[in-house]
Amino acid sequence: MLKRFSDPDRLSRRRFLTATAATAATAGGVIAAPATADTLADVPPRGPGDDLGAYSPRSPYVQIARIPEAAPGQRNVDPSAAINSKSPLDKFVGTITPTDLHYERSHSGVPNLDPSEHRVLVHGMVKQPLVLTLEDLRAMPSISRIAFLECTGNGWENWKSAPDTVTVQNTHGLVSTHEWTGVPLSFLIDLVGVDRASTWMLAEGDDGAAVARSIPLTDEIIAEGILAYGQNGEPLRPAHGFPVRLFLPGFEGNLNIKWLRRLKFGDQPFMTRWETARYTQLRPDGKARQFQLKQDVNSVITAPSGMMRIKPGSNRITGLAWSGHGRITRVEVSADGGATWAVAALTGPVLPKAQARFQHDWVWDGRPTKIVSRSTDEQGNVQPDRASFIAQVGTNALFHYSAQQTWGIDEAGHVRNVLA
Repeated sequence: MLKRFSDPDRLSRRRFLTATAATAATAGGVIAAPATADTLADVPPRGPGDDLGAYSPRSPYVQIARIPEAAPGQRNVDPSAAINSKSPLDKFVGTITPTDLHYERSHSGVPNLDPSEHRVLVHGMVKQPLVLTLEDLRAMPSISRIAFLECTGNGWENWKSAPDTVTVQNTHGLVSTHEWTGVPLSFLIDLVGVDRASTWMLAEGDDGAAVARSIPLTDEIIAEGILAYGQNGEPLRPAHGFPVRLFLPGFEGNLNIKWLRRLKFGDQPFMTRWETARYTQLRPDGKARQFQLKQDVNSVITAPSGMMRIKPGSNRITGLAWSGHGRITRVEVSADGGATWAVAALTGPVLPKAQARFQHDWVWDGRPTKIVSRSTDEQGNVQPDRASFIAQVGTNALFHYSAQQTWGIDEAGHVRNVLA
């Protein structure tokens, strides 16, 4: 039976909504409490709207954009000097990243490829080498999957030191979640008859840098890999690999070769410059680690986060968690710098190798503190605190930073980045 609210119920609910809204944070300031009038007498009158168009633009009241970056700490640069462009995680709701706000990373700009002329060569240790057109690929069986994609450089702001003025877009903006559509890698492997002795695959792109990576043919990669031509229900955008890219859920971004033009199968790594001189990880002993391919369990509080401001009282902590090892099963939030932890609520659906939204209500007493999150995945991997993480991997590295992110809050409610 539906419960009818009494007057005290309504008053209590109104006080709660007003207090909550009064402390909601946004980048650069605090949202004021909304009007609590019981009528619509003071709202603007109705009127005719804009004409329909070929596409739907965002509201002029919504300001949301990526930040181009040239290197750690070199932000808001001219696009011609940028090597990546970071997604505004603090402005997102839910888990799906808008297609035009997906982070970007390229080594030689974005090629302009005519899909009618593009080809994908599949060869090496196979029975039947093939040259495929986009039309060929779209005629094959397809699948769709929601999963995250993350650059190995995500979080590089915090390896050694980072200014307290960075935002969550600066620190964690190289990760995005989309629905990807394309041909299962397993179907293509069966189609060309890959030799059972083949244990590696070379994937090569059609960009000016000729990015190419050796990929182990594990059961997981064979089962989950996709030759993707669709993204969030439309063709891939050029910056994200149009007309076709390799997508490997949960694996480091640079393995997901954009503008795919070649797959070659063999029985050993192909040792391209991208896995010898480039995407290796320098360890504390000075040796370099190759083929660190999985993205580890991670999370970050997106609000309140860097450069926001909050007020004492009720505040909602929210953020994103993800893992290349599978589904997120638990996220904990601390409002005292990690001394105590509370379990946050996960907003469904929580999918494997996809970002999960978490939230937790917290009453701030106005005293300086630190807030931090940590996530756990279905394999039992727990996101480490920064001290433990650095003790294990050192500070010579550049890739695969996945330590807990701590935000400090001063007595005025300013939220800043801290390395804790």
